[in-house]
Amino acid sequence: MASRRPGLLSDFKAFINKGNVVDLAVAVVIGGAFGKVVDAVVSLVMTSLLEPALKAAQVESIQAWPAGAVLVALINFLVIAFVVFLIVRAIEASKRKEEAVAPPDTQAQLASAVTRLAEALDRRGL
Repeated sequence: MASRRPGLLSDFKAFINKGNVVDLAVAVVIGGAFGKVVDAVVSLVMTSLLEPALKAAQVESIQAWPAGAVLVALINFLVIAFVVFLIVRAIEASKRKEEAVAPPDTQAQLASAVTRLAEALDRRGL
């Protein structure tokens, strides 16, 4: 009998059960939802800030401008990128604090002391 190769379904199951894939899927879903919130906020703020100019140009929203959709998408990108930057910066700062507060590695200190002791004994010929 020939040995049975893992099937497509078992390979797929193993792929999905990897932690990185699940984390990435969660990040994509949350990122999509966050993008929609940012889009709504940017549209609201831009419309309210530019309302006098929009009324003068007889335009209902920024999206009605010839390049309005591109402008809104660009602003959305910048806002999302800035928020992600702030989140990553905060995470890195907390990691640096944890590293600074971390207790000294006693195993490394002990190994260093043993090495120094062995070298001193070798120098004295003991």
